[in-house]
Amino acid sequence: MAEKKKNKELKILFTIILALILIIVLVIGTGMFYIKGKLDKMQQVDLSEVDLGITETVAKNLTKYRNIAIFGVDSRSDDYGIGNRSDCIIIASINNETGAIKLISVYRDTYVNIEEHGLDKITHAYSFGEAPLAIKTLNQNFDLNIQEFVTVNFDSVAEAVDELNGVQVKITEDEIKYINDYINATSKITGKKSTHITKAGMQTLDGVQAVAYSRIRYTEGGDYKRAERMRTVVEAMLTKLKTKNVPQINSFADVVLPHIYTNIQSSEFFAMIPNIAKYKVTESIGWPYEVKGKTIDKWYGVPVTLETNVTKLHKEAFEEENYEPSQTVKNISQNIINKTGYTK
Repeated sequence: MAEKKKNKELKILFTIILALILIIVLVIGTGMFYIKGKLDKMQQVDLSEVDLGITETVAKNLTKYRNIAIFGVDSRSDDYGIGNRSDCIIIASINNETGAIKLISVYRDTYVNIEEHGLDKITHAYSFGEAPLAIKTLNQNFDLNIQEFVTVNFDSVAEAVDELNGVQVKITEDEIKYINDYINATSKITGKKSTHITKAGMQTLDGVQAVAYSRIRYTEGGDYKRAERMRTVVEAMLTKLKTKNVPQINSFADVVLPHIYTNIQSSEFFAMIPNIAKYKVTESIGWPYEVKGKTIDKWYGVPVTLETNVTKLHKEAFEEENYEPSQTVKNISQNIINKTGYTK
C-alpha cells in the first residue's frame, strides 16, 4: 500500500506547450506549415459532439476565462484511455484579457459526484469514462466551462527533463528525507535509472529526480507545497528550454509532443500565438480549501462543504463576489453531507 501511494502525483502544465510553440515560432521561424508538422505529433481526440456538462449560465459567466483540464494519469505507456486514473488534476485557468494563468490543483481523493457512478474519488472519473467524464465531473461539481484538456503520464515529464539535460532546482534539507524514496518509485515506474540526492542546495536534477521532487507531499505545507514544487519544475523547464538552439528545440519537440493527448487542435494553438508573450502563471490554488478525511468503504477527502468550497473558488479564481452555486452543486453538496455528516 505504501509503495502504491508513492507511485502517484504527476503534473505538467499547459504553459510548457505554449512556451514550446512560442520558441518554435520566434527561433525557428520557418513558417506555419513547419510548426503544424510539429504539433501534429500530438495524439488528438475530438470532443466537439460530447456533452461536457456546461450550462448556459456558467458559459456566460465565465466567458472571460479559458479553463483547460490537465490530467496526469498513472499509465506507464502512451495509453490514456479508460482504466487509467487521473492521479493529478490541474485546471489551468487563463484570463483571456490579461493572460494571467491560475493553476487550480484538485486533490485526487476529493469526494464528488461522478455521473452514473455516484459519490466517489474524483481520480476515478477518468478511469470510468476517460477525459470526457473527467471533464464533465469537474464542470458539474465546480460550475465550470472546461471544454479542453491535456493528458500526460510519468514518462513524458521525465523524458522532457532528460532531453533538456536536467533542470536547476533548489533542494532543502527537509526535502532530502523524502525525495530519495520517490526517486526509487519513479525510477521503477519509468524504467529510468537515477541516483539519490545527497545534499541540499541548488543543483541539476535529471528527469526521474525532477518528477520525484514534484511529488513530495509530506513536508510542511503538504499538498499546497507540492503544487508549488510542480510549478517550480515546469518554470525550470521553460527557463532551460529558452537557452537551447534550433536543433535542440526540434529534438525537444519531437520527444515531448508525441506523449501529449489532447483535444486542442493546431489551429487553436496558432490563435494563441499573438498573445502568448503575456501568458504568465500568477497563482497556484489547492482545492478543496476546507477538507476532512472520512473512511467509508475507503478513505476520501470530503469538501466541507462542496457548496462553500465552490463559492470560494469562484471568488478567488474568477473574481465573482458573492457567488451563488448552481442547484446541481447544491444538490451534490447536500448528498455529500447526507453521506458523511460533515457540515463544518
